[in-house]
Amino acid sequence: MSYIAALSVNHQLATVAIREKVAFAQNQLAPAIETLKSTTGIKACVVFSTCNRSEIYVNSDIEDSREILSQFLASTHGIEYASLLQYISYFEGDKAIEHICSVAAGLDSLVLGEPQIFGQLKEAYQFSKEHNALDKTLEKLFQHAFATAKKVRTETKIGASPVSVAYCAVKLSEKIFTNLSNQTVLLIGAGEMIELSAQHLHQKGVKRMIIANRTIENTHDIAIRYDAETINLKQLSEYLHLADIVISSTAAPVPIIGKGLIETVLVQRKHQPMLLIDLAIPRDIEPESDQLEDIFLYTVDDLQQVIESNIENRKQEKILAEKIIKEENIEFRTWLDSIPNETIIKEYSKQANQAKDDAVNSAMKKLDSGVNADAVVKELADQLTNKLLHAPFQNIKKTANINLVQCKACVPSESKKTINISNS
Repeated sequence: MSYIAALSVNHQLATVAIREKVAFAQNQLAPAIETLKSTTGIKACVVFSTCNRSEIYVNSDIEDSREILSQFLASTHGIEYASLLQYISYFEGDKAIEHICSVAAGLDSLVLGEPQIFGQLKEAYQFSKEHNALDKTLEKLFQHAFATAKKVRTETKIGASPVSVAYCAVKLSEKIFTNLSNQTVLLIGAGEMIELSAQHLHQKGVKRMIIANRTIENTHDIAIRYDAETINLKQLSEYLHLADIVISSTAAPVPIIGKGLIETVLVQRKHQPMLLIDLAIPRDIEPESDQLEDIFLYTVDDLQQVIESNIENRKQEKILAEKIIKEENIEFRTWLDSIPNETIIKEYSKQANQAKDDAVNSAMKKLDSGVNADAVVKELADQLTNKLLHAPFQNIKKTANINLVQCKACVPSESKKTINISNS
């Protein structure tokens, strides 16, 4: 028996301070998957980590894998198991299938309907596939989730208006600086969130954008597209004082902007206000920086108010999306329920072929030793028929009358065609 399960620590129960403790850096994914694969009962797994969630999806032999997955998450990140339990959501069976589809469609996101998570989930699935961590069930599940999410996008308006986290970061900037075109913006990172931020800022008429990244080459396309300057992350301290707005989203394991650096920058700026928006998990900017005068520091959690004011028109679409997911999941559940049948068919076919091979080998030896061919063929047919019918006959005898209809359906119908053999 197989059980699909999902364990999640996400923005609905956990603050950014908790989420950053359980976030998986890129270099942690491969060892995490290997550990899960070697765990007793886990047949396949996918590890998914973004700024708003860390999730583990598995197909296992264990009916309830909550404790195993929770212990794994705690030990991997060096967190006390008991302190993590209140932030964990666990789904199994149909609920797990529904959850994964909702995540893929953006229904479980901080920003309802945001499209970026679809690509992020696909990358996590692809990573597991490359590391041989998928089986037939989990492979089929993710293909189903992606197809369902695409259907939700096509048949609803859940993603009609631009309400991504990056969009909300720019809207927040407008509330603090009325005219963004006069502000200098420093973007730190080179991922999708930074590219989306650059796009929205460019549309708002921002004249000067600076993009800082560890590898300048990775920012080349974004810089050309949105007319931005590029600097190496090592030059950050030289340019930070120029920025009125800083939007940061990197995969750095520790903060890249400390409180001390901000204090120095404020002196250079003669205490002109700075807006710092930290979209990273783990955080890029030391949270203590918020204690400084003239600093406005926001994390992804702080964007919630901006987000809620922009998603009212999506709530009705969410109801339609959830209906689509439920309908599509019926078909997937039908396939899932058929797996035991496929297993039995595969095993029966294997045994039937083995019986055939044994009978043929025995017949060939008798033919080689000079036994009459007609007798050998008759014995072969009788032996093979008896072997193939023995197990089904025994089971039919034990089957209750109510189930005999299905047994009858397995009996081949007599051919109504007459085969004529004639010489032409």
